[in-house]
Amino acid sequence: MTQYIVYWLIAANLIAFVLMVLDKQKAEAGDRRIPEATLLLWAFLGGAFGTVLAARLVRHKTRKQPFATWMLIWLWLDIALLLLWATGFLQPWAATALAYWRAAS
Repeated sequence: MTQYIVYWLIAANLIAFVLMVLDKQKAEAGDRRIPEATLLLWAFLGGAFGTVLAARLVRHKTRKQPFATWMLIWLWLDIALLLLWATGFLQPWAATALAYWRAAS
């Protein structure tokens, strides 16, 4: 299970990073943009680090409010969840949630 979480986080951060860079390129070209809701969704789904990294590297949406605030909120939430997971606090909860899910299906 741990390897799947790591794979998901890598994929989500890569997707979020690429979407932010593409949105910056589209903004410069005057093309149709990627919706902010899509960018924030990928940040929420675990790609917050990729979103913030891309925003800083290509200087995109760093001053746009409330977007920048939400990016940082999801980043700190991701960091907190990773710390809880790394220290083992989430494992009993995750096992219980999976047991309930299996029993319900």
